[in-house]
Amino acid sequence: MRHIWLHFMPTFAYFFEISEFNSEFSIKNGYTSHMIERTTYLQRLSVALVRSPVTALLGPRQSGKTTLAKQFAHDREATIFDLESDQDARALANPELTLGRLSGLVVLDEIQRMPSLFRTLRVLVDRPDSNTRFLILGSASPDLVRGASESLAGRIEFVDIAGFNLQEIDSEEMLALMLRGGFPRSYLAPSDADSLAWRQGFIRTFLERDIPDLGISVPAVAMRRFWTMLAHWHGRTWNASELGRSLGASDKTLRHYLDLLTGTFMIRQLQPWHVNVNKRQVKSPKVYFRDSGLLHALLGLDTQQALMGHGIVGLSWEGFLIEQILSLLNPPSAWFWTAHAGGEIDLIIDNEGKRIGFEMKFSEAPKLGKALYSAADILDLDHLYIVCPTHRAYPINERISVLPAASILDLR
Repeated sequence: MRHIWLHFMPTFAYFFEISEFNSEFSIKNGYTSHMIERTTYLQRLSVALVRSPVTALLGPRQSGKTTLAKQFAHDREATIFDLESDQDARALANPELTLGRLSGLVVLDEIQRMPSLFRTLRVLVDRPDSNTRFLILGSASPDLVRGASESLAGRIEFVDIAGFNLQEIDSEEMLALMLRGGFPRSYLAPSDADSLAWRQGFIRTFLERDIPDLGISVPAVAMRRFWTMLAHWHGRTWNASELGRSLGASDKTLRHYLDLLTGTFMIRQLQPWHVNVNKRQVKSPKVYFRDSGLLHALLGLDTQQALMGHGIVGLSWEGFLIEQILSLLNPPSAWFWTAHAGGEIDLIIDNEGKRIGFEMKFSEAPKLGKALYSAADILDLDHLYIVCPTHRAYPINERISVLPAASILDLR
């Protein structure tokens, strides 16, 4: 075993064990021990690096990208650069010379700190005799890092990583995962209070350091006000004018803020599905926090009891499950559908050639309205799943069935 001490709070130090032979992630303290396997992501990296000379592992900070990359590189000829390290950054002062001499696997962590490297990678992978594979890790989307998408078009494959998901935890811990979110240090903290403290620190660091590090000049106070207001907007259709009146900001400014949070994997803008029907349809995206733990931290919800007694619980469940489904099934695209006159499907995906719908209900005995049956017909869904916190799956009719949240895994 390799052992790494990580000190990330003034009064707590957690002990990580990284197995050299198994894809396990654990945090140990005096009271609990958890072993989290992340084999799916390792498999995705293996496939992607065979297909493409450059693979980008993208996800929010602290989601486990570096740990995963080190595990992947352990049994391979590999060179790792951490671009947050001054020494590694200096070593790449002449990147074409430094990287051009390497073979095997080259890992570049926090690539958004040196966006000029994208042009260098294009030159290197286009060499006829190149057999080097590059794994780049980033905490911002290529669209947010200037020139990234254009420089490596046709040469790069993307693997998105999120926090822990239902495949990686005990199903009995699902509500704990929903409360704390999937960030490893949040989910595996010794107590709910410790978890909340870590998330609050993460939010502050993100606003005061991570956003400026991307070269973006947005006052931390203004962004925090917007982010907090957005917590109350979670699961709702985007309306810049209404939010602007509350915050005293222009539609353009709020759209800029929203795109920043989306590009740094904090927020998901779920786009609407359009079909040729008589009903007038919603055309603006829905806004969701990608990590439910950050949502709850901004709302001050620190325990299961506090969450269950809050009006956000149903929408929190909806957003939590949307992220779980997208993480576990990894569909190429996803939408929602809402008609102004009634009828709504929370999530629509294409899964192995079939159009699948999901409606999230935070009830063990969900009630289905006529509009739901109508929506399944209007959208010509191959199947519609009602996902709820129950332990038993059962059919409603040939096209609609109730699905326990833990059984999302069975759909892969």
